[in-house]
Amino acid sequence: MGEWRTDPTFAMCRALVDGAEPSSFAGGPFDVRAVMTAIRAEVKDGFLLDEVPWQRFPQGNRVREAVHLLHTEGSSLRAGTGVVDGMCANDMRAAAVLAVPFLIRIAADTGHPCRADALAEVSCPARARYFGVASREELLLHRADTQDGDPHDDYGVEVTGYPAGWSVAAARAAITADTALLQPLLGDPDPSIRIDAAYALATATDPDRAVRSAFRTRLASEQDPIVSAALVLATAEATRAHPHAPTTAWMRERWRDRAQVPEVRLAAAIGWLCLTDEPAPDDLRDAVDHLATDERAHAMDDLPWMAVIGGSGEAGLRHCVRKMLHPGRPDPDDDPWAPRH
Repeated sequence: MGEWRTDPTFAMCRALVDGAEPSSFAGGPFDVRAVMTAIRAEVKDGFLLDEVPWQRFPQGNRVREAVHLLHTEGSSLRAGTGVVDGMCANDMRAAAVLAVPFLIRIAADTGHPCRADALAEVSCPARARYFGVASREELLLHRADTQDGDPHDDYGVEVTGYPAGWSVAAARAAITADTALLQPLLGDPDPSIRIDAAYALATATDPDRAVRSAFRTRLASEQDPIVSAALVLATAEATRAHPHAPTTAWMRERWRDRAQVPEVRLAAAIGWLCLTDEPAPDDLRDAVDHLATDERAHAMDDLPWMAVIGGSGEAGLRHCVRKMLHPGRPDPDDDPWAPRH
């Protein structure tokens, strides 16, 4: 990005850094929310990549090429994986958002060799940066989308100066538009596909609770305890965005129910803590401290919610338990070569 001030693909970012008001760009050609809304269904379904204005956003052509490589299944297929995830990790989501509808279609293609890789990247642009964040106040949190063009919300700005809230809102809108393609993946034979489908769908706009109903329906027949935990966490995340008192009460019932598998009880306890301001009751503390063994914490790192908040010496579940229930405990030594416990 050394020449970003002279690169036309950074036009809006350059103007914002130089003092322009973001409201002057809202709804225009550099507003990724408006661009996403304008992408026609036939463009998505037909992978008509040349009809998407990738060039308006930082590193857009790189994202286009990654989508092309994934879709065509050419000799350089694997070169297309990890680009969206990597850009989001570097806090550059605007162009990555445009890949979301195409990644969903690749994931929905049961014959595609990289469908799992594509699905794992779908939800990356739909969340703000939250690596290592495990508090009740921040975990599973969806902040309100900005509609007035003001980027000075809790999402802040990306490294380029682009309003991060605009990217997150556009990605969530793209996932919401394609819930019909993602929901069948909750029943996929591959457990990792089921987990990542739940992780993506948890970011969808769901005021009528249709997505949460799909999670609950799948949970009733799910046999894998880790996937079951994913469905519970996805339900909690969707409810954080669209509060629903009966769902919060349902979470309480799950962690109190000794007939539930430990992974579900732990996920429900975390979900309930994120959905309420009530003090953690003693029976929740006792259940979590008893169930959150090192072995189970390691297994639950297969959940993307846990994987992104763990540290070099601490599994994600352990981090959650410490931050939510034992905030006075010190952080473990942050040794990059330490084994995960």
